[in-house]
Amino acid sequence: MDFLRPVTWADALAAKAEHPAATPIQGGTDVMVEINLDKGRPSALLDLNPVAELQDWDESDGWFRIGAGVSYTRVITELGAWLPGLAQASRTVGSPQIRNRGTVAGNLGAASPAGDSHPPLLASGAMVEAESVRGTRLIPIGEFYTGVKRNALAPDELIRAVRVPRADGPQYFSKIGTRNAMVIAVCSFGLALHPGRREVGTGIGSAAPTPRRAPEAERFLAGELDWEGRTAPSPEAVRRFGELVVQAASPIDDVRGTRDYRLHALAVMARRTLGWAWAEYKGE
Repeated sequence: MDFLRPVTWADALAAKAEHPAATPIQGGTDVMVEINLDKGRPSALLDLNPVAELQDWDESDGWFRIGAGVSYTRVITELGAWLPGLAQASRTVGSPQIRNRGTVAGNLGAASPAGDSHPPLLASGAMVEAESVRGTRLIPIGEFYTGVKRNALAPDELIRAVRVPRADGPQYFSKIGTRNAMVIAVCSFGLALHPGRREVGTGIGSAAPTPRRAPEAERFLAGELDWEGRTAPSPEAVRRFGELVVQAASPIDDVRGTRDYRLHALAVMARRTLGWAWAEYKGE
């Protein structure tokens, strides 16, 4: 196995172009587990830790551009006030040690359906900034996941940053697992309310081959909510929202949970996150 260690972003792109099969590594919280369990041995590792350009974030025109090297811990402590859904999900990732090393970009690169950052990114309408020696492109988050642990990156592309819009309303994340800490999600759900444009965003995790939204549930709830008067949605509307979220999922039975349990849990999480978000919107 070759080990490539560029020190600048330009060098990293050149290395990826020359070695398109090389696996990028930043925190290593996914890649090293796969290697240690002998589930895959890449021909080369592309270590991005020395690349200083990936360690920063900035904000412009209401969008936060989070460098691929920014850890979950920094998302929580530095960006939580503006990106609450992503910060909530980041708090559920592994242990403090894992959060200090792991990154949102790494979660995207792995593209596991169970990744914790995917639901809030989907709910908020994030963009993935991909770059190669050929140039830069922005990939809408809903188009980024192409299959189980597969993404839309070209062989010579690397994730430079994740662009997430500043929250314009309440955002919440919920996750079901076999214990409270250091657990892979049995299923998860993210919700974002966008009062300014009277829209709702959703994100479903670990309940389909890829992370996905629930578009019909979003449209239904956006039309049911009393955006002006802020009267609580009816129990029937809340129940229907949960049903439509469930209809968007296609889970399987596996060692972490059954299909039926995941569907039940998604309906519960959809209703609960809506309750939390609406209470915040009302100022309670």
